[in-house]
Amino acid sequence: MLLKAFSLLLLCSVALAADSYDGYKIYDIIASNAFEKQILLRLSNNMDYDFFDMPRAFDAASRVMVQPKDQAEFELLLQKFNLEYAVINDNLGDSLRQEQLENQSQRLLSQRSASRSISFTAFHRHAEINAYLDELAKAYPSRVTVTTPGQSYENRDLKLITITNGDGKTGKKVIFLDAGIHAREWIAPAEALYVIYQLVENFAANSALLKDYDWVILPVVNPDGYEYTHTSTRMWRKTRKPVSSSCYGTDANRNFDYHWGEVGASSYSCADTFKGETAFSEPETQLVRDLLLGYKGRGKFYLTLHSYGNYLLYPYGWTSALPTTWRDIDAVAQAGADAIKSGTGTKYTVGSSTNVLYAAAGGSDDYAFAVAEFPISITMELPAGGTGFDPTTAQILPYVSETWLGIKAMAQKVIEEF
Repeated sequence: MLLKAFSLLLLCSVALAADSYDGYKIYDIIASNAFEKQILLRLSNNMDYDFFDMPRAFDAASRVMVQPKDQAEFELLLQKFNLEYAVINDNLGDSLRQEQLENQSQRLLSQRSASRSISFTAFHRHAEINAYLDELAKAYPSRVTVTTPGQSYENRDLKLITITNGDGKTGKKVIFLDAGIHAREWIAPAEALYVIYQLVENFAANSALLKDYDWVILPVVNPDGYEYTHTSTRMWRKTRKPVSSSCYGTDANRNFDYHWGEVGASSYSCADTFKGETAFSEPETQLVRDLLLGYKGRGKFYLTLHSYGNYLLYPYGWTSALPTTWRDIDAVAQAGADAIKSGTGTKYTVGSSTNVLYAAAGGSDDYAFAVAEFPISITMELPAGGTGFDPTTAQILPYVSETWLGIKAMAQKVIEEF
């Protein structure tokens, strides 16, 4: 009977994936000079091509997903301009179905065997994440507080966990961490959960991080989009509030009101980088705004988790100019990069968003730094898995444990300096 129920669960989960991605190809393209880089930039403006990344370095491949109807034309364009490319996945749909089956299997196993509702062998649904936070609040009432400061557009609870050392002191400095602004970046909420696990359930080893600081963590900023990637469209990026009769969602990381819409964001509502009809048009970004402003003066370190690309990025995203205090932020980011390289050999690129990746105004990191006055504000782009945004379940624990090395080192640096 259990086997039958398990099989039914798997079949239902596959049936829910309305966008199958059958025949979609993933390409890696090398631009060997500035002209070829400009060709790629022009191609990335075509909404028919989903560019996963666009590295500045000439030796780093740009990755793009192309649907079947556009592949012949796309390959002809690459050949016309003598761009070197390789097909790294010739049927994304097959890969995603296999990954989904494995994830459902691991979720079921963790629910049967784990003492808590969360494991690091599966990507968990939003309700499971919220349940884990509630379990921690019940199990560790002196050190954990869980609140619901608001709901998403589709009325999902955005739960916030505040972690202390239980000494009862109020008004401590704050490290604020969030994840899941972009729906398809599943490894980011997984990392937020791992940070929570380390601070709460592995408290003895990490108590120094909580002596003078409280940690405030919002593990899924965009739960509507996150759930949509589990049930319908795996590569969905935006929120889910309707914008027009045919287009849904806003890029929440282009929706913050600091140089909003000036560069690196689209005014076209169907685009993945749509900036929103107005700044803070989304209830999810309004909630993050209000939380950040509420910690003004106490907030010392804002860290937002994304994927992918092995980057530690800091302001500004709207200009190549640097803040006057950029060296302070750089030192913290470098501490994280050094800790990860020393621990696992993985290399991270450190620098301002515009200078080492691309210009994109309206991001949460710029807002946290310039408006909410967090002196250290960093975006952490975790490594690629699978074809980029789809790490396997086997990659979760290695990735989150590695990333924790960097987060812990950055927090220690902030605690020492601020």
